[in-house]
Amino acid sequence: MKIIQFIKNWTLPTAMCIGALSYFVYVNIPALACTKPFVNQLINIIQPTLIFSMLYITFCKVDPKELRPTRWHLWLLLIQSLSFALLAGIIIIYPNLPGQVLIEGAMLCLICPTATAAAVVTGKLGGDAASLTSYTILINMTTALIVPIIIPLVHPHPELTFGISFSLILGKVFPLLFCPFLAAVLTRYFLPTFHKFILQCKDLAFYLWAVALAIAIGVTVKSIVHSDVSYGYQLGLAGVSLLSCAIQFWLGRRIGIKHHDPISAAQALGQKNTVFAIWMGYTFLTPVTAIAGGFYSVWHNIYNSYQLYQKRKQETTA
Repeated sequence: MKIIQFIKNWTLPTAMCIGALSYFVYVNIPALACTKPFVNQLINIIQPTLIFSMLYITFCKVDPKELRPTRWHLWLLLIQSLSFALLAGIIIIYPNLPGQVLIEGAMLCLICPTATAAAVVTGKLGGDAASLTSYTILINMTTALIVPIIIPLVHPHPELTFGISFSLILGKVFPLLFCPFLAAVLTRYFLPTFHKFILQCKDLAFYLWAVALAIAIGVTVKSIVHSDVSYGYQLGLAGVSLLSCAIQFWLGRRIGIKHHDPISAAQALGQKNTVFAIWMGYTFLTPVTAIAGGFYSVWHNIYNSYQLYQKRKQETTA
């Protein structure tokens, strides 16, 4: 019982450790080498399925009538958009600037949309999941518009026009964001009995996310281990992603306090869709910048674990 309680209390750190250890154990068993192609395909199926299920359950608990823009949404959109544009401007003005990869890594960490799991964590921390969901939709659409406009100025790709880039990004976010939302809305109105059953599954979305997190950490460790980037640049990208994570959580909370929603605003700006960041690095920027997204995944989940610990501590002493 103590072990089960420990896992419940420390779900995120446990998932992260399991994900990292599973990777190292798996790659060091020679007999499993032939299964690698199959495992890669399996992960490509399981991970989006888990995310879809997690979001579907979360969206079922959000009343569509509560989805509306707020003032802190605008401030956070401006922060992400302008900081991304500012760093891009530095690279455009100084194209041969040393450490350009580090600036590109920061760009990824700043413009990256809110994590699909952020609504789950926000709910666990006592924030407004509906407001967080509204921002998640807004920042995904903003990213789809801004990235195709600015990235060609930093990294020209003749074959990646605005329309193609927009379609690529939209194709990446639409199935795993809007489809579960639409399914949740249809369930609410046409399958009320099943919707009521979903509402009774209190922590199911959280534990689905824990499984998805373990897989994501395993994939992150793989990308870092197999990277041919020097240790100096890896440490630099780790530092850049850590600084970006700390600043965004801090700014989100400060803005949220002014608008009476500190938890939701902090999670909206600080918790990122790092799988999407890694994909953007490989697709639009220098591929090594994807490492920044991998490290960011570690930092924001460590901070989320700390927040959940503090929340649990407050509930125990209350």
